[in-house]
Amino acid sequence: MKKLTSILVGLLVILTVAGCGDTKKSTKAVEGGKAQPITVYSALEDDQIQRFLASFKKTHPDIKVNVVRDSTGIITARLLAEKDNPQADVVWGVAATSLLALDQKGMLEGYAPVGVERVLPEFKGKGDNPTWVGIDVTMSGVVVNTKEVAAKNLPTPVGYDDLLNPAYKGLITMPNPSSSGTGYLTVWGFIQKFGEEKAWEYMDKLNENMAIYTLSGSKPAKLAAQGEYPLGITFGYRGIVEKKKGAPLDVVFLKEGAGWDVEANGLMKKANIKKEAKIFLDWAISDDAMKEYFGDVGFLTIKNSYKVPDGFPTDPFKAIIKTDISEAAKQRDSILQKWEQRYGSKNEPKK
Repeated sequence: MKKLTSILVGLLVILTVAGCGDTKKSTKAVEGGKAQPITVYSALEDDQIQRFLASFKKTHPDIKVNVVRDSTGIITARLLAEKDNPQADVVWGVAATSLLALDQKGMLEGYAPVGVERVLPEFKGKGDNPTWVGIDVTMSGVVVNTKEVAAKNLPTPVGYDDLLNPAYKGLITMPNPSSSGTGYLTVWGFIQKFGEEKAWEYMDKLNENMAIYTLSGSKPAKLAAQGEYPLGITFGYRGIVEKKKGAPLDVVFLKEGAGWDVEANGLMKKANIKKEAKIFLDWAISDDAMKEYFGDVGFLTIKNSYKVPDGFPTDPFKAIIKTDISEAAKQRDSILQKWEQRYGSKNEPKK
């Protein structure tokens, strides 16, 4: 697969997956005809997409799914650019704050997928036919290269103030919130934690220690794993993945609480809404899909008794900052504009 990180061009991953089964309500596969292909825009990681779709392929082998994958900010910008001629049928695993921004522009069609009643109210849209439905919650964490911090005789951060230690000057990376949903959930987490005025003061000080703001949400973890920059603020999942690969890493969820966002799905509003798109959304909150999500992030939008994967907080609800994702969506444009003015000089160049 080849990833292109421009606003108007995303990675097109064509995976043959699909459907000829009954999904317990009106969204049955095409009867007596050929299933239509669907286009799915996603900000899930490349390796996640392939694994997650395996169960869909087993139950729906006739529906061809074209997955366009990129970071949340780029996917959101592409969807907005296509507002008058939407190309996507479904949005899958994109930050709820972005879906709320799309919904405010009337771009999403309400749809209640099979099993939507299991999703907790705070993790889905309002009403009987919500315009977005969450699948899991991603939390920001700090990925620490233990070998590098030991060599430099640096402490391991445990709280927000620790990241302001002058000893970390030039040694921290985090995602650019304009291109990355992980970056935005981190910034919004600061605002929710400290209040807006103090949050900007905090980020001014943090910026002194920042080496670069990456385009990708996962890149800080990869840079930490390589030892290029020993500390990366990113989503916990990617740090845990790199650690499992053998990198000398610890993943720290800061003691005062983590910033977070919901990875969510939605049905694009367009002239021809395909039955296959609804079949996909039914599957995307099924038990099979939810178990796969949980294995990666340890925090679902439904109540469950699954064993929390290694490396994640055992009680994730206690590990997150109290926040308002609806307000995060409303303020997104103004916050990003202000952020770019203050810190954009350290952004990783666009390729």
